[in-house]
Amino acid sequence: MNAPRRDPGVQILHVPDCPLVERLRLLLEECMAEIGTNERVDVLVGDYPSPTLLIDGIDVASGEPIRDGASCRLDLPTRTQILGALTGGREGRRARRAD
Repeated sequence: MNAPRRDPGVQILHVPDCPLVERLRLLLEECMAEIGTNERVDVLVGDYPSPTLLIDGIDVASGEPIRDGASCRLDLPTRTQILGALTGGREGRRARRAD
């Protein structure tokens, strides 16, 4: 199992055969198209709360760092949460590069 990154980036974490991962992936793609970004999305399969969307190491649905252990999640992030995390994360990454 690969460890989720704590640095900037977009990651989808899920257990094998998660029935909700495709729904999350499609929503993420729609949000990325809406704001005009083609950022790389890393997909990690392993013992994670599934599915989880991390942006810059933070769980988009909870606003917290990722928790350990496999589990089935029903609290998928909303379109608003994803858009906010993508735009906030992107601006934060630009600011860090400028320093």
